[in-house]
Amino acid sequence: MTYKAAARRSALYLPANRESAVAKARTLAADCVILDLEDAVQPDAKDVARAAAVAALAAGGWGAKQLLLRVNGLGTPWSAADLAAAAGFAGVVVPKVESPESAAAAVAAAGGVPLWAMIETPAGVLAAPRIAAVPGVAALLAGTNDLAKDLRCRPDAARTPLLHSLSAIVLAARAAGVLAIDGVFGDIGDAAGFIAEAEQGRMLGFDGKSLIHPAQVDPCNRVFSPSDAEVATARGLIAAYEAGLAAGRGVTTFEGLMVEALHVEAARRVLDAAG
Repeated sequence: MTYKAAARRSALYLPANRESAVAKARTLAADCVILDLEDAVQPDAKDVARAAAVAALAAGGWGAKQLLLRVNGLGTPWSAADLAAAAGFAGVVVPKVESPESAAAAVAAAGGVPLWAMIETPAGVLAAPRIAAVPGVAALLAGTNDLAKDLRCRPDAARTPLLHSLSAIVLAARAAGVLAIDGVFGDIGDAAGFIAEAEQGRMLGFDGKSLIHPAQVDPCNRVFSPSDAEVATARGLIAAYEAGLAAGRGVTTFEGLMVEALHVEAARRVLDAAG
């Protein structure tokens, strides 16, 4: 199954047990909202957060947003109840997926709810192609903070030590026809830094980015949406190609460049992403 890039530009994490944050999320332009039961929730609040997430789903009001549930890791005391509670969500986000076997187990435990597998360990990166190929896996999410910790690297603003892993995640997702979602940007006060990292993620081929603050939603959507110029170019290229076919020409050019079927396919993806 192939997923549209534009439909998953922004994926906002928020604690499932923060009622005010959940209410505000309904008003935001995020394509996806991920109700978090893992890192954002203390151990003694896990059960309350799970119930709150289920209640937020039942209450509705999410419009076209995709509502997902991030569960606690497989093997933790809460994972079984979390996965059982995922019914009805658009997806279940599972941390630290490291093998196709664990991905398949999570899909089964969640009753077939689409799995968004977090790739945030070296083992996960190395197994990413096999994880992405598991039936029921709908997306790979880069967990860059944990990955950097396990790699013992020191990422710079360009994420140089992580580029191999990031590209490996995109490659695995593309080979399997699933989504690739970039990791979070932690400095919520650095708007320019966020945009630069989001633009890098798009350049690498990611479909969208994970977010940790509402202020990141709109700039993220802009970065991962085609610009007016890109849309105009795509339309012009397709029109030139179709005119060439109608005229029986073996070779078509647009703005001085030769146009082949692969360029048309890419142009149609741009228009699809633009809606």
